[in-house]
Formats: sequence, C-alpha cells, structure tokens
Amino acid sequence: MKDFVFDLIEQEKVRQKEGLELIPSENYVSPEVLEAMGSILTNKYSEGYPSFADLDKSDKEIAEEILPNSRYYGGQVNVDRIERLAISRAMKLFHADHANVQPHSGANANEAVYYAWCEPGDKILAMNLAHGGHLTHGAPVTRSAHIWNFIPYGVTEDGDIDYDELERLALSEKPKIILVGYSAFMKIPDFERVAKVGKEVGALLMADMAHVAGLIAGGVHPNPLDFGFNVMTTTTHKTLRGPRGGLILSKGKVSSPLRKPEKTLENIPTLIDRSVFPGTQGGPLEHVIAAKAVAFGEALKPEFKDYAAKIVENAKTLADELKTRGFVLQGGGTENHLILVNVEKSYGFNGKIFEKALDMVGLTLNANALPGDKAAAFRPSGVRLGTPAITTRGMGKAEMKKIAGWMEEMAKICKDVPSEDALSEKADEFEKIHAEVKKMALDFPVPSIK
Repeated sequence: MKDFVFDLIEQEKVRQKEGLELIPSENYVSPEVLEAMGSILTNKYSEGYPSFADLDKSDKEIAEEILPNSRYYGGQVNVDRIERLAISRAMKLFHADHANVQPHSGANANEAVYYAWCEPGDKILAMNLAHGGHLTHGAPVTRSAHIWNFIPYGVTEDGDIDYDELERLALSEKPKIILVGYSAFMKIPDFERVAKVGKEVGALLMADMAHVAGLIAGGVHPNPLDFGFNVMTTTTHKTLRGPRGGLILSKGKVSSPLRKPEKTLENIPTLIDRSVFPGTQGGPLEHVIAAKAVAFGEALKPEFKDYAAKIVENAKTLADELKTRGFVLQGGGTENHLILVNVEKSYGFNGKIFEKALDMVGLTLNANALPGDKAAAFRPSGVRLGTPAITTRGMGKAEMKKIAGWMEEMAKICKDVPSEDALSEKADEFEKIHAEVKKMALDFPVPSIK
C-alpha cells in the first residue's frame, strides 16, 4: 500500500494544474529535468570534484571522456561525466571561466562565496532586505549576519538602487565584497557603475542573480560577468527553469581544489571550490546536478531566448494592465519578470489579505514588504508577483489582461474585508472568478504534469 505522502503529492498536482502560479521565484521544470532529478543518481555518493581538464569541448566528447578525478569514493565514472557536462554548459551559458554546480541552494552558494573571500567580521556591502534584498545578504536572523559585518544600501523613491549611497558607503567602509542582488527588485542594475566603485575600493564584485539568471541566459538582461564582476551566484530554478539548487560562476584561473591557493581575485574559482567542499557542504546531490545539466542544455537552445523575451513582455503587459485598473506599482512598473504592487495604497487593505483571497481562487502570489513599509512583516502593504511560470505554460498578452482583470475584481470584493479570517464570508463571491481561473489554467497545461 502506498504511503499517504503520495496522496498529498497527487493533491498538489491538481493544485498546480488548476491554478496559476504568479510567484516570481517559482516555475515549472520540463519532463526531462523532472526525470533526471528523480533518477537513480540519488544513490551515489560523490564527495570531491571531477577533473577540470579542458571543458571547451562538445557535449558528446565530454559525455564519452573518462578522466582522473578528485573524489573521495570510487565508482565515479558516470557522475564525473555528468557533472563535467553541467559545468561546461553553465560556463557557456553565462560566459564564465568556471562553474561550481554543487551548491544545494542559492543560500549555500552565497555563503560559500563569503567564506571563500572573507574572514569573520569582514564587511560586505549588500542591498537592505527591507528595500528588496535577500535574507542571505545580511538579514539579522541569518547565520551569515553573525559571522560577517553586512552594511546595507537602499533604493531611491523610484525603486532603483541608490547608487550614490552605495558609492558613499563603499568609499567610507571599504568592504571586502560589494554584492548586487535582490528578491524584490524590478529594475536592471547598472553593473558598470558598481564595478567602477568596486575596483576603486579593491572589493570582490559579487552578483546574486537568482531571480534573473534565466533572463541573462536568454539575452534579455545584462550579465554582470561581462561588466567586470568576479562572481555570480544563482539558484537554478526561478527563471532558469531547472531543479531547485544553487550555482556559482566565476572569472579567474582554475586549478586543482586539492591545493590551497593564495587569496587573490585571480584564484577565486579554486577558492570557491574549496569553500563549497569541504568548506560548507559534504556530498553533492548528483541527481540534482544531472537535472541542472539538462536545464542548462535547454537554456542553450535558441527557443529559450524566445521564452526569456516572452517573460519580460508578459510582465510589462501585466504591469501596465494593473496600473490601468488602479493598482499602484513600486517603481511604476517593471524592467524584468517581477512586479511589486502596493495593495494598501491601491485599495486600502494589506498584502496578506490579498494573498489569501487570491489563493482561494487559484491565483498564487506572495505578500511582500515595500521600502519604507511600517507594517509588520506578516502584514505588509504589498504583494509580489511575476510571469515565469505562466509564460512556461504558453500564456501571452491576452491572458495577462485577464489576470489583471481578476485581480481588480478580487480587490474590489476585498475592500471591506477587515481580516484574513473574514475572507470565508466572501467565498460565494469568489466562485465565479475561481471557475474562470481554473478553466484558463486547464487550457494551458503544465509541461511536466500529465
């Protein structure tokens, strides 16, 4: 008899099929990525690294090549070739000198870079979480904030990075790392300007592009590594449409991770390898690395560029439609895949009520604090939404307009709702919208769900 867990998986399958995923950090993997992630590679332990010999070869050559490795276990012939394939594809995709595909998550990837370059107490300049940064960029509740000294910079009234503040803090604080990265930011950073500041103060330049890596891969967003940044970290899901996991890309000289190199910018690839293993992780998840390799291969295909462009086109259409329907948007719109809506200013209630209400009709997004938000973290004034997942399902401008219309209808219904608990009283009014959302969702199937 199957474990009850599988019943719950089936229920989640139905939820994903019948609803629309608007959370900008979520996406749907292809059937091939899903197959690789659920493969027997989960049985293999592979501490260490495959050989980093010439990776500028075809996929077929890499897949057939057997090379010596730096592993702590035997039986590595196949996982070595798979991991080298993932490394090679990631390097090609992001114009990097090296890629470490082993981080279990974006958080692990970030901490590995900090650990590779900084000593405890060293200063790291990063975006304030309250202004759109990420937990792993120095939020006091995280472990990294207790090890390194994070100096936060913010955003301007129009939602862009406050570059004047960033430069002033860099010059006065002399940080070891200047980090550009975010979880709720809808502008395209000026990487060239930040790189100039970083070089002036001698800082390592780091970009956490977890949200926009797929847009970079698709050529619709600038690549920080092309502007003098030393390191780029990312997750492999979100816009990149791969499995949940992390990735570190870097510029510099690649050498054996068995030798401890001098701490120089040129040696950052090897310093990072040593920081990932054995510094911060044990055995890599080779089934996830295989799925990463498949996802990178998909992102190297010409059609992925069309997909990335469509994500941005859909986001701009959705943002414009929301504005015409009375929603106030942070920064006035979007330049990427992500939209921040000030629900409080738009319709007079908090973002958590809107999140819960939309969940009841099959529209999934998340409540999100906005810069200067005085509300509690769990009752913020805004919501965050985006277009990667609905674009994967094949939706376009017409569907963006429908989604904006449903959001307006829901906002009008929720205007007089005093709390989340009172939403159940509006259930009958939600039914018509729920049925319409479900119909459209079923018209655009999820690629990896039968």
